[in-house]
Amino acid sequence: MEKFALLFRGGLNSESPEVMQKHMQKWLQWVEKLRKEGKYLAGEPLLPGGKKLAGVNKTVTDGPFTEGKDVIGGFFILGVNNYDEAVEIAKDCPDYSYGGTVEVRQVAKM
Repeated sequence: MEKFALLFRGGLNSESPEVMQKHMQKWLQWVEKLRKEGKYLAGEPLLPGGKKLAGVNKTVTDGPFTEGKDVIGGFFILGVNNYDEAVEIAKDCPDYSYGGTVEVRQVAKM
């Protein structure tokens, strides 16, 4: 089994509370399905903002750092067989209908 990260960008931002709640239910159902299949290892949404450190002086800059559509809003860590399986799982992300994207990255073994 290999580990893959799904990085979620964009998606639902400023809809009514009812739409947001309905959308969150889709996310929870997706996570539960992956848990039952033994493929979901970890994942969390990320709060806006953050801090970026850069340069030899480790200069700290407050976020957000890019346009909202490019900000990583959350992540999953999956345990699956290969890239193809991770990509197939990523296709079920509920955010595509709201302009969201998913980046699939293999996690290096350390």
